[in-house]
Amino acid sequence: MPKNNIKRILIKLSGESLMGSGSYGIEINTVERIAKDLTAIKKMNLELCIVIGGGNIFRGLAASAKGMDRASADYMGMLATVMNSLALQNALEKLGIETRVMSAFPIQSICETYIRRRAIRHMEKNRIVICAAGTGNPYFSTDTAAALRAAELECKEIYKATQVDGIYNKDPKKYKNAKKINRITYSDFLSRNLAVIDDAAVSIARENTIPIKIFSILNKNCFKNVYNKKVDFSEIK
Repeated sequence: MPKNNIKRILIKLSGESLMGSGSYGIEINTVERIAKDLTAIKKMNLELCIVIGGGNIFRGLAASAKGMDRASADYMGMLATVMNSLALQNALEKLGIETRVMSAFPIQSICETYIRRRAIRHMEKNRIVICAAGTGNPYFSTDTAAALRAAELECKEIYKATQVDGIYNKDPKKYKNAKKINRITYSDFLSRNLAVIDDAAVSIARENTIPIKIFSILNKNCFKNVYNKKVDFSEIK
C-alpha cells in the first residue's frame, strides 16, 4: 500500500530521457525501461497523467534561434511529442497497462483529442493518460503544459524526471562545486532564476499549490522510490 495519500500524479518526462545512450531519437530499450518503472508506481493504486517533451527529435526554440519562424518551429516540436507519446504508449501496453494518448490539437487518426473531463474519466477507469502536443499553442514549453494539465486535472503533485538528480545552484554538468538544493519555495526558485524547470510552470504550480518533485530518471524504480521517499529528490513547494 502507498505510504502517503496522494492519489493522482502528473509525471513530466523530457524527450531527451527517451534517447538512452544515443544523441538523437528514441531508444526502444530505454522506453521499455521507463515503461516498467511507470508500471511499478501505477500498481500502487495511483492515477497517472504523463506529459512528454520532444527535444530528442526537434526543439522549436533552438530552430527559432537559427532563423526559423518560431510558431512553425514550435508546432514541429509539438508533433515530436506525439511521436514520443505513441512510443511510450506502445511500451506500456506491452506490459498490460491500458493507456490513452490525448493530443492538444486534433490528430484523430492516431489518438484522441484532449478533453479535460474525458481525461479525468480515463484515469478513473485505471488508464494512464499521456498528454501530447504541449498546450497546443506555440511559445509554451512542455514544462508549462505539464503544470497546466496538473492544475486542470487536479493532480496533487508534479514529478519532473530529468537527466540530473535535482535542483542545483548552478549547472552541475559544468561546475563541480555546484550544490544541490533539496527544498525550495516557489518564490525563492523564481527569484534565483534556477533553470531546471520553466518559470511559467512554477508560477502555475504556485497558484494552484502543487508541489514539484525533481529527480533523476536514470535510477531504477525512480517514480516508486520518490513516491515512497526512498530516494533523494529536490522539491519546490
